[in-house]
Amino acid sequence: MARASKLIPVGAPTRGTTNPNRLRRVDRWIASSPRTSRLLRAADTPLVVDLGYGASPVTTVELARWLRRVRPDVRVLGLELDPERVAAALPAASPPFLDFRRGGFELAGTRPVLVRAFNVLRQYAEDEVAGAWGLMLDSMPAEGLLVEGTCDEIGRLSSWVLVARSGPVSLTLSMRLAGLAKPSTIAERLPKALIHRNVPGERVHALLSALDACWATAAPHQAFGVRSRWRETVRLLVSRGWPVLGPPSRIRLGELTVPWESVAPA
Repeated sequence: MARASKLIPVGAPTRGTTNPNRLRRVDRWIASSPRTSRLLRAADTPLVVDLGYGASPVTTVELARWLRRVRPDVRVLGLELDPERVAAALPAASPPFLDFRRGGFELAGTRPVLVRAFNVLRQYAEDEVAGAWGLMLDSMPAEGLLVEGTCDEIGRLSSWVLVARSGPVSLTLSMRLAGLAKPSTIAERLPKALIHRNVPGERVHALLSALDACWATAAPHQAFGVRSRWRETVRLLVSRGWPVLGPPSRIRLGELTVPWESVAPA
């Protein structure tokens, strides 16, 4: 992906689809995950960019609400390539704590400590992902973090990669457990860096296959509720040697976080 001047928005417009609470799973994770919450608390003047918020600013407004629980003085900036989407979002702004501007992967010349980019890279080729990650991280301080991922239209299936300057850190899968047929249903919502890797011989395929097998084995726990079945699924996964990050309180929400190296493309 070609590098451009910071004054020229870089990227291609998204479809703009959005819904209230669509990104609540990742918002909740950003606000409570030790690494991201520590970053926000430690920053002198925490600026967070929401890249590609879509036709409505609702998910950017919701992100700001979640992050104020961590830092009441956090500033959130929504960026969109389409000037009409920016104009439509401005009535929801409350500068300097919530604002909207035209911008893309160059982050409009800002230096945020954290960037959320959701449902942005799905339209790109897999070999463009690393360049987009790098362009964003190059505009951030050394300790900055990128949360990049995708979800379904109403936020029941969601996945994201935490990316640092040194490279990807972790993959998180987050699912609404009620009505879940099997965990591998989330395959269709994997981040762009992994969505084409769900094939035999790839680590992410091995993870999803193991999850499905553990889910089937844990079926008797359904009698105690779907959360009980999910907790047993994750326990069985760990017993098979898969490294799982995060406290039980996150797992019970239908989340699973693993180190990136355990799912990185082969």
